[in-house]
Amino acid sequence: MSGLLAGKTALVMGVRNKWSIAWAIANAYVQHGAQLVLTYQGEREERAVRGLGEDLGASLVLPCDVSDSSQVQGLFERIGEEYGTLDAYVHAVAFARKEDLSGMFADTPRDHYLLAQEISVFSFVECVRYAAPLMKNGGSAMTLTYLGAERAIPNYNVMGVAKAALEASMRYLSADLGKADIRVNAISAGPIKTLSAKGISDFDEMLRIFVSRAPIPRIVEQDEVAGVAVFLASDLSKCVSGEVIHADNGYHIVGL
Repeated sequence: MSGLLAGKTALVMGVRNKWSIAWAIANAYVQHGAQLVLTYQGEREERAVRGLGEDLGASLVLPCDVSDSSQVQGLFERIGEEYGTLDAYVHAVAFARKEDLSGMFADTPRDHYLLAQEISVFSFVECVRYAAPLMKNGGSAMTLTYLGAERAIPNYNVMGVAKAALEASMRYLSADLGKADIRVNAISAGPIKTLSAKGISDFDEMLRIFVSRAPIPRIVEQDEVAGVAVFLASDLSKCVSGEVIHADNGYHIVGL
């Protein structure tokens, strides 16, 4: 590997299994020389994530439930104590109730809507708030989004609305933090077979349509999205901020 991230410390939130985009990003970061920090949500996840951390060679695995502001603050305080600085932050955290992904979006209950916004959007805002003071030499923060933020995608509903808010939040954070040489971006990946994707109805049909219409007619791989994340964390992207980078084989330019 090129060592594009040698000497950098990177936090990746959302690594839960070896089939996720977050795992691919974390693995690519280590391969390119980064010192890696992972998080787990609670006791149920701790053993699995610690095992994944060992496989990756993560230097630190810490608890963080993003619905608890004290845990978010404590996470970044601990990173500051251990390393002093942070160079890259990846937010791969999202949640919506499965029943809210189908049917009519207009039927989404208030509390379910707010839950999707809190976990999928506000968590990014709050984490970047605490990450920024650690990026003393500048840095890169990024999140994962999807085309459902831009268009009404069947069986995505409340999550699409959350992703739209996430993209808007990314742009405002980019405007806030540019003077500190901190870049904030989003990666919009094409549909990928992950465990999370199993919660989307008719996902296989979505993949079929994607492959039939994308300019590059094949499924996007996790490692390919990870390559974009390496670019955004590296010094090669020092002039890139406020962008939604589509890693979707060009699908977003041709429509549904």
